Amino acid sequence: MAEKTGSYKDLIVWQQAMDLAVAVYGVTKSWPKEELYGLTSQVRRAASSVPANIAEGYGREVRGSYQQFLRIAQGSLKELETQLLIAERTGIAPNATAAPLLASTESVGKLLRLLIRKLSAD
Repeated sequence: MAEKTGSYKDLIVWQQAMDLAVAVYGVTKSWPKEELYGLTSQVRRAASSVPANIAEGYGREVRGSYQQFLRIAQGSLKELETQLLIAERTGIAPNATAAPLLASTESVGKLLRLLIRKLSAD
């Protein structure tokens, strides 16, 4: 695991998850203030949880733990996706804003699944 990659920061999945989290923070700045402690907070927590769990799992240096943290990251990603869909359906996030974020969740999800499969196969 560590011998193939110098750091979790070298992982494309972590890089894309970080980009997604930053994009989520940018988009949610314009959301209604009354949502700050509601949906805005939930979306931000879920978005930041994805790269954080990838990094934490990598840092454990035990394959089983790493896979478990990658699965937790997947769960956070699905949570984020659902919250973005709620924001879109309620009119908090227009489709033009939500669509690129949802596309990013799909991309990160594919990479997470590939990494989990690779770790399972080795």
